[in-house]
Amino acid sequence: MEAETMSECYRNDYPRPQFIRKEWLNLNGEWEFEFDDQVKGDEEKWWERQEKYSKRIQVPFAYQSKLSGIAESDFHDLVWYRRSFQLPEHYKGKHIIMHFGAVDYEASVWINGSLAMTHTGGHTPFSADITSFIQDGKNEVVVRAQDYSTDVTLPRGKQYWLQDSASIFYTRTTGIWQTVWLEPVAPSYIAKVRMTPDIDRKQIEIKAFIERSETKTRQYLKTRIEFKGKLIAEDQCLVTAASETRSIQLHDFNDHGLGGWWTPENPNLYDVTFELLQDGSVVDQVESYFGMRKISIENGQLCLNNRPYFQRLVLDQGYFPDGNLTPPSDAAIKQDVELTKAMGFNGARKHQKLEDPRYLYWCDKLGLLVYSEAANAYEFSEQYVERFTKEWQESIERDYNHPSIIGWVPLNESWGVPNIWANKQQQYHALAMYYLTKSLDPTRPVVSNDGWEMTKTDLFNIHDYEWRKEVLEERYRTIDHVLASRPSNRELAVTGFPYEGQPVLVSEFGGIAYKKSEWEGWGYSGAENDEDYAARLQAVIDPLHRSSVVQGFCYTQLTDVEQEINGLLTYDRVPKLPLETIKAIVLGKA
Repeated sequence: MEAETMSECYRNDYPRPQFIRKEWLNLNGEWEFEFDDQVKGDEEKWWERQEKYSKRIQVPFAYQSKLSGIAESDFHDLVWYRRSFQLPEHYKGKHIIMHFGAVDYEASVWINGSLAMTHTGGHTPFSADITSFIQDGKNEVVVRAQDYSTDVTLPRGKQYWLQDSASIFYTRTTGIWQTVWLEPVAPSYIAKVRMTPDIDRKQIEIKAFIERSETKTRQYLKTRIEFKGKLIAEDQCLVTAASETRSIQLHDFNDHGLGGWWTPENPNLYDVTFELLQDGSVVDQVESYFGMRKISIENGQLCLNNRPYFQRLVLDQGYFPDGNLTPPSDAAIKQDVELTKAMGFNGARKHQKLEDPRYLYWCDKLGLLVYSEAANAYEFSEQYVERFTKEWQESIERDYNHPSIIGWVPLNESWGVPNIWANKQQQYHALAMYYLTKSLDPTRPVVSNDGWEMTKTDLFNIHDYEWRKEVLEERYRTIDHVLASRPSNRELAVTGFPYEGQPVLVSEFGGIAYKKSEWEGWGYSGAENDEDYAARLQAVIDPLHRSSVVQGFCYTQLTDVEQEINGLLTYDRVPKLPLETIKAIVLGKA
């Protein structure tokens, strides 16, 4: 992969690893930066301002993080960024697309003094064709980002609305926090693809969306699929509309462990090349991949590739000591996936965060199941519904193709719907999110409200921080015992939505605090030494392995985070016990 990057920039890894073009220009690195606490920027037209901004920031790190070079924790909800860039000579004649991985929360972008794009939503990507704004030589981009730090109806995840982190809430993120980049494309190009595997029919359905310039010349979409370097299938079709759908048979596919099924144990991936042809020439080429896997529920059994599959998950908040929500490097992302697998887990529940696409890439490549969970608001309002629904749809669109994602979690622990037990409007919202998600992706299970007070749901996910082994053994001995329990002093299901035989997962538990670094903090129960910690881990995990009801669990949590010390790893990713010791406990073999 070729990459044209600015000197001394951070995060120069390719930002969209499942849709790769060879040519791209990374705009990470040093930008001019300004707080606008007096809200003067709009009136004074800072997008035209001649003098330099007073600060410097390292993009893509939010100003609250150490890696930004600022590390300021005070409230500054309106901020401005500026930098110049120059396009390589061979970009001339191309259309230029500018991409933002994520800007929290509202963004306006000017190119050379003209407004080029706006976006609302702090966790999802956006882009625009900026060709008409580009000039020869030096160009300038200005970004205005506005956050609403104290608005508890804002989809925010774990970002705290008070000054200092406390309880289960952490440092805020304002402004740019994922990669900013440019790519050149032809006047006609492949905008996106949607790939849906069907292991039962041994085929992959591919829907390609084409941005087409006005031309009388015929255009063709060519698809080439390889597995481990061997050509498996090739397809070519005439492009007659804005989207074309093809179902391609995979003749090498079989069910004997030698074929191409994707599992955490054997994360087989098919490589695919898309080419847009015009006048016999390739005008656009994109490299991608897909995994052939199926997640389903059969007779109350949670299945991976038509076989019951016990899920050993870990809760992963996706925070880093120096970058906060932004991983410091691709190596750090990969390390988290590798450590998760080394401890015996086959999956992760990304908690209250839409994770960096490169995390999902490493989960696809190395083999780790992922439950994708939205960053929730904390209180309900009609404006919240509008904000959240838009961002959730964009999340599903961004990540639909990743084989590692096996479930969607729009709501968690009644966040954003705190009165769902009695409030019909909030119940309708949970139902709407369930059915909206199913309408966008009927291939994956959806959890209506992870933890408790569930409405319509495909999985019956329970949060239970009980630490006594004997209580857990009794509680999960039979389904009747499960349904009679109130482990968080909450009803598991809302009245009118009885249990319907869904698979039961204990999707949060454990949370054992153990101080193994200079960090001070808390957990749901505490250990005094290594021996005590190992015993406590085993006491909460073993009952779930022995239960005839539970089909998976999610241990809280992967790492310590700020004031929480209930991770299996410290905040700087040092295991609190030998990895092989943790793995034996997680696998139920200790």
